[in-house]
Amino acid sequence: MSKFICPFCKSFIKREEKTYRCINNHTFDIAKEGYIHLLPVNKMHSKIPGDTKEMVSARRSFLEEGYYKPFSDKLNEIVLKYATDKCCIVDAGCGEGYYTGRVKAVLDEAGFEASVSAFDISKFAVRAAAKKYKDIEFSVASIFDMPFADETADFIINIFAPIVEKEFSRVLKKGGKLIIAVPGEYHLWGLKELVYTEPYVNEVRHTEYEGLRFVERIPVEDEIFIEKNGQIRNLFSMTPYYWKTDFDGSNRIKTADELKTKIHFDFLVYEK
Repeated sequence: MSKFICPFCKSFIKREEKTYRCINNHTFDIAKEGYIHLLPVNKMHSKIPGDTKEMVSARRSFLEEGYYKPFSDKLNEIVLKYATDKCCIVDAGCGEGYYTGRVKAVLDEAGFEASVSAFDISKFAVRAAAKKYKDIEFSVASIFDMPFADETADFIINIFAPIVEKEFSRVLKKGGKLIIAVPGEYHLWGLKELVYTEPYVNEVRHTEYEGLRFVERIPVEDEIFIEKNGQIRNLFSMTPYYWKTDFDGSNRIKTADELKTKIHFDFLVYEK
C-alpha cells in the first residue's frame, strides 16, 4: 500500500493500473518512469519549481563519480544503527535519488523489510530518481505540505533541503528519527578559495526544534581531488555559491583544470 496521501482531501491513495486514486476519486496519473505528481498547481511557486534538468544531470554525474560517497556511507551507517524491521523511511527533498537509493540498498542487504518513499519539488529530479530506483516510491511534492499522514515515518532524511520542523514532527512516529545533513565549517573550502577573494567559514550552530529531542551530531570529513573541469563545474552548480558568485569567480570555475578541497558534513539526529 502506498504511504502517500491525497494532497486535496488527505486520505490514503491506492495504486491502480495507470493511476493512484483516493476514496474521494481524486486521481494521479503514473508517469512512465513510475512517479506521481502530488503538488497542486495552487502550491507551485513557479511554473516549473525546483532544480532544472541541467542541475539534476550535473548532480547525478558528480555524485555517481563517488566524491560524496563518504557522506552516503555514513548516512547508511546511521540508518542501520536505528533501523527496525518494517520501518518506514521518508526522504524529504530527495533530489535525483543518490542517497535514497543507497539507503534502500543497504537496508535490503542487511535483511530489513523497509518501505522507502521519497519526494522532491523538482519534477526533473523525481523523474531521474524514479527512472533509476524502481523499488522506491517517488512523488513530486512540497516539503511544506508533505504528502503523508500523521505519524507515518520511522525516519525522515533531509539532505540539504529546507527544514520544516512542524511537518517533520507531524509525519514522524513517536520515537522516530529525523536525520539532517548540514555543512561543516570548512566544507568545500578549496572551492570557496577558487571563487571568492575572501572565502568565509560556514556557521556551525546547535538548533532545537519544537517537538524533537536532539540525539547526536556525527561529523564526516574527507578530502577530494577533482581533475575534470566538467566535474568541478558540476560541483559548483550543486552549491549556493552558484547563485552568488561574481563574473570573475565564475570564469575561474570555467577554466579550472583541477580542484583539491576539504569536504565536511555534520549529520544531526533528532528524535520525536
